[in-house]
Amino acid sequence: PTPVHHLLDDGSFAIMVPSGGLLAGMIVTSGTSGIQAVLEMTDYAPLPLREPVRSLVWISGRLFHVPPAGLSGLLDMIAEQNPNPALLQVNTGSEQAEGGDTPYTLVRLDIDSVVVADSTGAESVGVSALLDAQPDPFCAMESGWLQHLESAHREVVDRLANRLPTPLRRGHVRPLGLDRYGVQLRVEAEDGDHDVRLPFAKPVDDVTGLSQAIRILMGCPFLNGLRARRI
Repeated sequence: PTPVHHLLDDGSFAIMVPSGGLLAGMIVTSGTSGIQAVLEMTDYAPLPLREPVRSLVWISGRLFHVPPAGLSGLLDMIAEQNPNPALLQVNTGSEQAEGGDTPYTLVRLDIDSVVVADSTGAESVGVSALLDAQPDPFCAMESGWLQHLESAHREVVDRLANRLPTPLRRGHVRPLGLDRYGVQLRVEAEDGDHDVRLPFAKPVDDVTGLSQAIRILMGCPFLNGLRARRI
């Protein structure tokens, strides 16, 4: 495991690895040749599902040591976007390590290929597409919303489940994912798990659009919510 992996503007990844580990030693001794490696990233559902993994990403390439001259500037750049306290453990000495902090070395992964896999299959993603991709507008709120749906609004999940194929409605339907393109449900059935995406009519960009899109999927006639009645 690595506490920090950060996509850089040039399409490479900055990765922290334990300084005392075998991998760090191999990278240093490889010099300018680098070593072949795969970075695996796992997307876990925010709910306690029977199978918690939603998707996997495999990033293949070559690992290289970051030269000392460029290390400080690179750490500052990463910290501006991802102020992870673990960055302070890069190139720490034995004194800090003895105090309980693991010393880390920062390395660079030059990408050869990217593969994304979920329950529907696997797909290759080009490096240019990866760099052009923007965060989903709801990524920071998704976990809290899914947990709230599960605990406080089962009626919404049940209404969405009515859009599933009839055989899948017999299983336990759980909210799995939410983004600007639609809602994803996980059906935990006796014959296994089934993931189903319910797409919105069009992508949404804000909370108002998201609320309306979900109401449409639910078949709700009040697309804009309820308003106070004028007397």
